[in-house]
Amino acid sequence: MEGSEFDEVEFFRAAQNSGARSLLIGRRALVLLGLPVLTADYDFWIHIDDSAAFNRAVEPFGLVPTRTPEEARRRGRYALENLEKVNVLDARVVPTVDGVDVSFEDVWTRRRGLDLAPGVKVDLPALDDLILTRRFAARPKDLEDIRLLEVLRTAEAKDRGER
Repeated sequence: MEGSEFDEVEFFRAAQNSGARSLLIGRRALVLLGLPVLTADYDFWIHIDDSAAFNRAVEPFGLVPTRTPEEARRRGRYALENLEKVNVLDARVVPTVDGVDVSFEDVWTRRRGLDLAPGVKVDLPALDDLILTRRFAARPKDLEDIRLLEVLRTAEAKDRGER
């Protein structure tokens, strides 16, 4: 079986250079944080005004949007697909399963940058916000992800000398 020639670092570089306000969420974010989870796709939450810029930036990777930016804004989500799959949240606010409204603007202001390679940074939500994004669906795997993120949050607080 032949593997994909998809270059993840260049994909993240294109997303970074697009000018789109984009946050990596989902299990790929957990993988980059060093947590032991598996995933085959990418999940981004982008600012509602930036889907066209994001789509243009990743077009050279053969990723084709399943909806126009206008349709995506109405539905709140779409995907970019080829051999790879990128799920994109395109909404100002997303509720958790227990009714907490999570605002992109708020999460964006608290984001953390993660250096992936020289000159390539990926923006992730802060740990508390990443936990909230895992509560958008709260499937069994999301609940396990939340547990792992809480362990990481406790370890990071301990490293900072907090209790």
